[in-house]
Amino acid sequence: MGQGSRPDRVADQVRAEVSSMIARDLHDPGLGFITITRVQVSPDLQHARVYYTALGDQAARTSSGKALDRAASFMRRQIGQRLRLRRAPELAFVFDESIGHQDRITQLLQEIGDAGAPPAGDATDDDDSK
Repeated sequence: MGQGSRPDRVADQVRAEVSSMIARDLHDPGLGFITITRVQVSPDLQHARVYYTALGDQAARTSSGKALDRAASFMRRQIGQRLRLRRAPELAFVFDESIGHQDRITQLLQEIGDAGAPPAGDATDDDDSK
């Protein structure tokens, strides 16, 4: 039969709707540049844990988290209407630490790479040797 459980399908739909609402419907000045990374929905479809990342420093992250919490009930109502769920899941926003660590590692690797990289133009050019 079809792959994926109902909670998984609802989680995908919730992720799409929350991403869409953040892009179009939320006009909270505290909301930074946010990406919804994944959503976990409980088997009874009553709770959704929405993982996100936010661009910027710790203050920007905190500000974005508070803005998401303020918008949670609005988004829950919208999700209930858009997905035609009898009871829309309670939304809990969680900063996705795993992505943050990956970003930090990438940043550190870039810094190391930039420091150790030869200046541009030092590569051997075979075109002039003819």
